Amino acid sequence: MANAILNLKERNIMQIRTAKIRLLILTGIGIFLTGCSISDWYNGYYAERTAIKEGQKKRDNYYNSESPQMQELRKQNDKYCTDLAAKPENRIAKDGYPNGLFNQPMFTRCMIDRGTPTYEAYVGMQQKKHNDELRAKGKRVM
Repeated sequence: MANAILNLKERNIMQIRTAKIRLLILTGIGIFLTGCSISDWYNGYYAERTAIKEGQKKRDNYYNSESPQMQELRKQNDKYCTDLAAKPENRIAKDGYPNGLFNQPMFTRCMIDRGTPTYEAYVGMQQKKHNDELRAKGKRVM
């Protein structure tokens, strides 16, 4: 009788071990097959965050590389252009905004005309120059 109980316990232990091994194998296969979605999440979330940080760093470098005189001129131009673009007659009319919206294109154009382009305008000008160079070489630019 005692021998039969020991045999049953050994069988149960063996069944548990094989079940654990099977579960481990199935879990490993499941993780391997879902690896693509994990990489998509990682690339999507972290790549976007890294791109934002890189863009902020480039913008800060652009503004910090200016001379003190240029920074002072930028402050004066920023105040003047902000006041100009925020005037009620210069605001952009849009449904749902009874007072209109801040005229960002006017602000950007004002800053460029006064000799202190914003970082976004600077990047746009550099992209335009690059596209013009590619066109001059005979390459197609979209």
